[in-house]
Amino acid sequence: MHQNKLNPLSRHTKNSAALFEKAKKVIPGGVTANIKYMAPHPIMMEKGHGSRLIDVDANEYIDYLLCYGALILGHGHPRVYEAAMNQMKEAGTTIFGTPHRLETVLAEKLISLFPGIEMVRYTNSGLEATLLAIRTAAAYTGKPKIAKFEGHYHGGYDQVLLSVNPEIDMAGDETEPDVVPESPGIPDYYRKNTVILPFNDIDATETILRNRAHEISAIIMEPVQGGFIPADEIFMTKLREITEELGILLIFDEVKTGFRLTVGGAQNLYHIKPDLTALGKVLGGGFPVGAVGGKKEVMEISAPDGGRDILTAGAENGSKKDPLFHSGTYNGHPTVLASGLATIEVLEEEGTMEALLADTALLRSGLEDIYKCHDIPMQTVGKGSIFNIILAEGSIRNYRDMAKANSTLRSKIDYELLKLGIYTKPLNRYSMSAVHSREDIERTLDAHDKAIKIIRK
Repeated sequence: MHQNKLNPLSRHTKNSAALFEKAKKVIPGGVTANIKYMAPHPIMMEKGHGSRLIDVDANEYIDYLLCYGALILGHGHPRVYEAAMNQMKEAGTTIFGTPHRLETVLAEKLISLFPGIEMVRYTNSGLEATLLAIRTAAAYTGKPKIAKFEGHYHGGYDQVLLSVNPEIDMAGDETEPDVVPESPGIPDYYRKNTVILPFNDIDATETILRNRAHEISAIIMEPVQGGFIPADEIFMTKLREITEELGILLIFDEVKTGFRLTVGGAQNLYHIKPDLTALGKVLGGGFPVGAVGGKKEVMEISAPDGGRDILTAGAENGSKKDPLFHSGTYNGHPTVLASGLATIEVLEEEGTMEALLADTALLRSGLEDIYKCHDIPMQTVGKGSIFNIILAEGSIRNYRDMAKANSTLRSKIDYELLKLGIYTKPLNRYSMSAVHSREDIERTLDAHDKAIKIIRK
């Protein structure tokens, strides 16, 4: 019993534990990204197929993490494999290092799907996409600061690694949150040049923006915080009106939501045209990718052939500026774009998204029924094919509302679910795929029921 408390997975994941110890000798903390760590050790995976993962101990799991939502078609989808392999075979190389046809083909596809996208630049991750969007906004407006919402994550770099998961007692007033670094090593410059806004509170947000409009180049936001807490429609509509009035660019970070709410992202649901959109995850079909799309007049400031002739909105007396510099050896990688295009084409097929959303709703309602039967306050919160399990009553509209949740009980349930073959990192959101079956859903519901009973013994 004592050993089980120290390592709730000890009987099931001995090889994972051993491999983790070996990894710690050559990789800091044994993981290549901090979010991949879980106590007492990560589960090391060996194979994936469809909706399943298999670890190094030969345990099989129904996967709801799906590479943090990137694998909307599950593991090893044949259309994605075929697209990647055919691209390499036909091209005779993995990458050209030059412009190529697929860059234009996928850009045209994204422009047709996302209301706020008129031109596209590619990056190698969602992080790089948000970074480029912020730099583009600063160059276009000529203003030095950005604003972001408390609880919103836009990548692990200095400018936005602020007030993502602050301790509530350190976060300041809920209507005017303090700037709280998420990591050591973040220079004071970014604390001084980042404004934190309260999500889903339009009155407080408007007050801050009107007081500081002269120095804020852009607001970057997740239209659905963390992929599962949606913005109120009236909040989004008024925010768009205010930013347009004040000359502040609106950046949608749709790295999580880009293809999971609709094929054209959250902006299609909210009927909002952001000035810039950052994409990633699903866009690569399982390969590293990112993209920034936006209004032509904003995006063209990075055009090397015409940048010197572009008038910058914030430039005094209409003075001319050099083009915004953006580069990257692997930007627009042909193998990645071929895989991403194949993924989008599957999602666009008649019935694919409808079935995915229906199955997500079925799982959510089934989970809520089970927890209700066990008298555990619980709600599933989310939109589209992403949701989270929140053990709390009352509305969940922002980061601070999440403090209501019983994370201790949720974590215990999640660890039991791992033993029962249901995988997501404890406390993480659930992402559905187009290949999760009704049998998967039934097994998942049954596992939740069993996990709660085990904990209550």
